[in-house]
Amino acid sequence: MKTTKIIFSMFALFTAAVIINGCSENDLELVNPNGLSPETFFKTEAQVQSAVNAVYSNLQTRGLYSRHMFFSQDNMSHENDGNPQLEADKRQYLDFSFDSSHGPIADYWESCYRGINKANFVIGNEEAINAIEESLLSNASKQKFIGEAKFLRALFNFLLVTRFGDMPLITEIPTTTEGVAKSSADEVYALIISDLQSASATLLDKSEEANGRATKGAAIALLGKVYLFRGEHALALAEFNKLSGYALEPNFFDNFTEETEHGVESIFEIEYDDALGTSAQWNSSVTGAGPNEATFRGQEYGFNDWFNVFPSDDLLDEYEEGDTRYADTFYSVGDTFGGGVVTAEMLTAGDQRRAGWKKYQNYYKDANEDQESGINFNYLRYADVLLMKAECENEVGTQDDAIDLINEVRERASLDGLPYGLSKAAVFEAIVHERKVELAGEQVRFNDILRWNLATTELAGTNFQVGKSELWPIPDREITSNENVTAADQNPGY
Repeated sequence: MKTTKIIFSMFALFTAAVIINGCSENDLELVNPNGLSPETFFKTEAQVQSAVNAVYSNLQTRGLYSRHMFFSQDNMSHENDGNPQLEADKRQYLDFSFDSSHGPIADYWESCYRGINKANFVIGNEEAINAIEESLLSNASKQKFIGEAKFLRALFNFLLVTRFGDMPLITEIPTTTEGVAKSSADEVYALIISDLQSASATLLDKSEEANGRATKGAAIALLGKVYLFRGEHALALAEFNKLSGYALEPNFFDNFTEETEHGVESIFEIEYDDALGTSAQWNSSVTGAGPNEATFRGQEYGFNDWFNVFPSDDLLDEYEEGDTRYADTFYSVGDTFGGGVVTAEMLTAGDQRRAGWKKYQNYYKDANEDQESGINFNYLRYADVLLMKAECENEVGTQDDAIDLINEVRERASLDGLPYGLSKAAVFEAIVHERKVELAGEQVRFNDILRWNLATTELAGTNFQVGKSELWPIPDREITSNENVTAADQNPGY
């Protein structure tokens, strides 16, 4: 429930005290106008917690989940199509025409690196944290807070490496202005895996932790996902098998409403609550500083509001007859919403659209959206894990076990189960289908398409270029400010 949500961005005072950019030459010095330092700051539980909370706040920037994360991933996967009024920088995701001058891509890069540096501020001061008297902060709590910072550092690095490949790997607060050279993606993944292994050993179970904070289950699930992305299916399966205490929500739509957040299916959510303050919403493209407790998702996607994008025909056509997820994911003409009945006129923007988005929209209770949606994003939920686990079972040769997992997801959608005895190829096709319809609009499909090597078919006709479009360009602002990252280090094709 919202009343137990942690106010992450309100503790982002560290934006002024911790390094700003991952590797920008002009920003590598520690700015400390308030006199904050490990020697004077890490003395109480409240201080440690506020430093950790500041790391979470960088997930709430416009460069990430407040705005450009959903546009970039949903558009590149072509789960969305754009209406005529869609702004150019977001339309460029649809036709892969972005280049190194693209502002939101630079904001994504910088948002992640600021989050990493905030995490490094905590992790690098483990000694100071451990020196706090146990009467003020228990040893278990100390390690739990450090585990949260490691989980978040792993998450930010994962968000970066999946979009940019080789990248600067920052593990401590830099002390010079020289900038940091690129490391290989393999080195980045090695740190991600190490951080998640460490975090999973010290974080609390979901039942013991406050809503919104990283948990043991979140670290385990993300580690399994990382192994899956690396093609290490046996290792991924071993992690997924460690998860307990999670289940599918009986009502699929409960995963996407404000009142039912942090339910039994939730593993890790990106937190929002507009009641906690939104005055920094337009100012926080990269910093996470100030009250930034709302996303633009409702207004941007809302069929009765800005309606900048709409569900693509390709996505709508993927749903089977009788799949109840269709009506829980999209609004069609004749459906009821907070403003009455959806009309054809509401779904007209240049041309008639078959549907508008329902998932993550406030129309279940409101007639109109505004710029301040407080609905959380599910970064990891149990249905996603079940389907990733099914993929691993299929790869290691236990197809019937994979089918059981797929059928668990299909049963909730009121669909018949798949029969046993299917070939590995047939099970894989079923997984591709199931992930597309189960996780639509949840910013996972583009990465799925890439790791399955299906871009040439799934993104045919979109201007996707093999050997280029898999990665984003390193932002110009990084190349011009970091002497150790030059134009020669730019990703292929840019």
